[in-house]
Amino acid sequence: MPSNSKNIAELLNTDTTIAVTDVADGSITTAKLAADAVTAAKLADDSVVTANIVDGNVTAVKTTGVGRGKNLIINGAMQVAQRYSASSGEGTVTGLQDGYGGVDRFRLSGDTAARATVSKTNANTTPENGFKSAVKIDVTTASGTLSAGNYHYLGYRFEGRHLQHIKKGTSSAESLTLQFWVRSPKTGTHILQIYDNDNNRGISQAYTVSSANTWEKKVMTFAGDTTGTLDEDQNYSLQLYWWLAAGSDYTTGSLRTSWASWTANGTAAGQVNVLDNTSNDFYLTGVQMEVGTNATDFEHRPYHEELHSCMRYYINTRSGGNSYGGIQMDRSVYANYAYGYTSFPAEMRNKPSITFYDGSGNAGSLTENGAGHNRGCVANSHSSHGIAGAESNGTGTGHFSSGAGAGYHLMGTYIADAEL
Repeated sequence: MPSNSKNIAELLNTDTTIAVTDVADGSITTAKLAADAVTAAKLADDSVVTANIVDGNVTAVKTTGVGRGKNLIINGAMQVAQRYSASSGEGTVTGLQDGYGGVDRFRLSGDTAARATVSKTNANTTPENGFKSAVKIDVTTASGTLSAGNYHYLGYRFEGRHLQHIKKGTSSAESLTLQFWVRSPKTGTHILQIYDNDNNRGISQAYTVSSANTWEKKVMTFAGDTTGTLDEDQNYSLQLYWWLAAGSDYTTGSLRTSWASWTANGTAAGQVNVLDNTSNDFYLTGVQMEVGTNATDFEHRPYHEELHSCMRYYINTRSGGNSYGGIQMDRSVYANYAYGYTSFPAEMRNKPSITFYDGSGNAGSLTENGAGHNRGCVANSHSSHGIAGAESNGTGTGHFSSGAGAGYHLMGTYIADAEL
């Protein structure tokens, strides 16, 4: 013990402050510290350095929610909106009942009579929530009366291979914590559901909107499911549902708040009808789902990273409108074929469907240099990595030219779709 070290009696009788030099090296052990006795406020800035940490003391459990990659949601800040409308703007899809529209990765699904304009919007977001973009569902055709089996929700789908670490279907299944900002035209009960498509299982929770047309943050934790493993592949395994409207098949009975085999009964008990008036607008942003029971700070990712992740599912080279900047091929010596490899900016989930657009915006065609627009064609050789060729199908203004020196190049843009 250092010569200036003191015993406990001396410290208690004479000192009100214990200096570092009063304490012998190694004399304070973990066993001598009360639980939670050492808080962040009691540690000086930069006082804990790498040399102070014993090897193996920082485990995965102790770093849950720390660092990059904790948010399982792609585009949760609603930055990316590749579905472009020249007349309506970025991310806008009008008259939508069922399908993708608005921001990437979020899908409107349902069969009610309602129709909506779904878009990315910078309006009605507040600096306080830290998000400048949101997905907006603007009801343009209302559905005030619902049949028993009617449903509508805003959904987000996951590939199974992206969720293996949640250990679903094992005794070590992880809890999941979801947070989001919502602005609903209706007060009262709204339902958030998780659905396991691989095993037909589900769980629901209610959240309450206290003030209509006001941004509110919601946080909810779902217990891990020890039944039903998720397939380790690129297919649709899990989905989040933000319910918007539900018929009596879904609202009858008690809300199903524990994991169980899915049935309609009780899936959306208490859900208000967000789609019953054309003045209704529903907004969502700041979506984060992470492993564990704590909602940590939102993981803001750069736009280019989110765009690259979104391109695994959907690539739109037409975002700037009509152009020749997406693809170019050379006419083959074989009649009605053109070749020239175009790599996708990201490997897609699987082999996508391809739609070509010529320089005038005609779908299903390319522009033939020196011969004219609207040469109808389809991709005839492509994979999840890119497009190698096109085949003329004779639609539009006809087949590719065959005369020497005429129309050597075929140009335009494309959309590649590999959504779940």
